[in-house]
Amino acid sequence: MESRFFVLNDTEELQTSDRHISSLHFESSRTLFEEIRASINNSDEEDHSFWRPVLPWGGGLTIKAGRKAVSCIPLYVRIHLKNTCTIDGFLMILYVILRDNQCFCRELAVFLGKDFVEKFLHLMDSCNYTQVKLLWILDRMSKRQYRSEVHHAALEIDLFGNEHENFTENLENLMSTTQESLCSNWNCPTRFQDLIKTTISISPPHELPQRDPIQTAVDEYFCSKLIHCSELGCNGLRELSQRAFFYSPPPFVVLNMQQWKSEELSYVPYHLALCRHRYLLEGATLFNKEEQHYSAAFQIDGCWMHYDGLRTDNLILLHKPPELLLLSSLVYVRAPDR
Repeated sequence: MESRFFVLNDTEELQTSDRHISSLHFESSRTLFEEIRASINNSDEEDHSFWRPVLPWGGGLTIKAGRKAVSCIPLYVRIHLKNTCTIDGFLMILYVILRDNQCFCRELAVFLGKDFVEKFLHLMDSCNYTQVKLLWILDRMSKRQYRSEVHHAALEIDLFGNEHENFTENLENLMSTTQESLCSNWNCPTRFQDLIKTTISISPPHELPQRDPIQTAVDEYFCSKLIHCSELGCNGLRELSQRAFFYSPPPFVVLNMQQWKSEELSYVPYHLALCRHRYLLEGATLFNKEEQHYSAAFQIDGCWMHYDGLRTDNLILLHKPPELLLLSSLVYVRAPDR
């Protein structure tokens, strides 16, 4: 369908549109992050919302048709984005992480590319939010991860789905872990395995421990263990080594919390021990099952903010830490070395 209309196979059109918009707007001397931080410090008792919408739900943009467009198609085409909450909350948290931890930009660039990181920060600071989302869609997502249809000479991109499929799984090998596996049965057809996972999905303990259940679940995910081999016809025991990050400990980790119920989340740790490193809670994404909608919460200077792209005032300073009972994910950043 895309080939009949125009091809979204690179970000050339996005870059051209960005240069055009940047030439029309005066760029603030402060970043968006600095403006949000200033609004926290200057907030009063009555108004706790940021003065303008940030990363609103959906999006629309007119761009120049690509070189592969056929001659009967107009020179400019319209793109409409729908159900973008599956990436919005994570994009907001990612921006806050990178602006609040400048040293992380170089580490993330190893996995996502220097051009992507610089472009992402520039578009966020320029408040070109539709272009931010298109940058993620075109640069990070595969076409199987979203639906696109042509309606009245406009391309509609629908991101309805799961935020971990649309965002977390597209962080390349940032959080990749490896675990060696050896079966005691010499005749096992897959006696030795090297198990690699690109995301961190933890399950609640079978019996909730007295201490922190999330830390316990993380420890179980990374620890060595002995299990029955699942290979068909094999009755051996499989020894799993301690799981380790494939590269170095990442600047931040996303814990997939979709398997957890609200009653299992009475306590969310602000500090997490992970592979001999200390991580600090930065934010969370929340999922409302009734509305089928994602939102996010994150910290700046110890103050919690709630982001919901569907709201008119979509960035609100909270009086107290949010109750993280509708969790989809927890986001932790690596603490500085002491």
